[in-house]
Amino acid sequence: MEKYIGPAKWKWFQFSETEIDRIKSLIENESYGCKDWFEQVRENRTNCLRVSILETGEKVVNGSLIYKHSFKQETDYQLFHFYVTKDQWISVDLELSVLKHIDSKGLLRKIGQTETAVDGFLLFLGELMNEMLVEIDGFEAELKSLIWSIRIKNETSILELVYMRRHELLVWKSLLIPIRELKMAIEEIALHHGGNQAIFHCTAKRIERAFSLLHEYEHELDSIIKLEEVISSHRGNEIMKTLTVITTIFTPIMAFGALWGMNFTNMPELKWRFGYIFSILLIIISTVLLYGYLKIKGWTGDLLKGKNNGSFFK
Repeated sequence: MEKYIGPAKWKWFQFSETEIDRIKSLIENESYGCKDWFEQVRENRTNCLRVSILETGEKVVNGSLIYKHSFKQETDYQLFHFYVTKDQWISVDLELSVLKHIDSKGLLRKIGQTETAVDGFLLFLGELMNEMLVEIDGFEAELKSLIWSIRIKNETSILELVYMRRHELLVWKSLLIPIRELKMAIEEIALHHGGNQAIFHCTAKRIERAFSLLHEYEHELDSIIKLEEVISSHRGNEIMKTLTVITTIFTPIMAFGALWGMNFTNMPELKWRFGYIFSILLIIISTVLLYGYLKIKGWTGDLLKGKNNGSFFK
């Protein structure tokens, strides 16, 4: 267990999961009024949030929060439990070391200088949001690369990347939604009143900034997916159109080939001196005439042209 006491005499108790039994003695010795929360700590492995006002009038926000999640494995995540009032903050299983872009010592020093436990908790949430915003910048770079990959070389592997980015976006939103709910819960009971309003304002703005970015990225990905659907539909239609035209053009060849492939005894063409040349000319002329007719009607379009690099539809 680690215990931090700010200059305003508020307390922060930080426990690891192996020390969870020590919370019980802390509750019994100092009457923190969080017995119900303690009963849930052992079993809860997902996001949850509770807001309450005790009989003494003390306002409480408690629950569990997933603050780090792998994009590849559902069960690979970091979760911590918290119990926050104006004068105390109890956290269980909070590992600052997994946050790569946060200076843990500097953050602890800043938290220790805050006026209330709520300010300290909000300051941590603000730094957590800053960590996420840095990683979201990396997501933005990958998304930009994906946008140009579609222009340069669009293929099935690109579509796979599109949906991979879409899944990552969903994971980001699943991380941010509980944090926004937590901010709203603090506002709901005005738990941050009496503290440093600048800290709350900064944290709230970072949360909204992250949501705004994800909202815009979601629109971009949706636009990419719609573009891919249009391209795929167009190319599919062109393929079917091409196969239909080719089948139609080669109909005379198949028809005459079937006709002269018969083994009837009386076939006058077999005795013709120039029958072979005549059959070839007839096939060529009928095929050219049929293709010309389709061309005049505009049914071939540009589907017989080669694919141009950098083009979406050719």
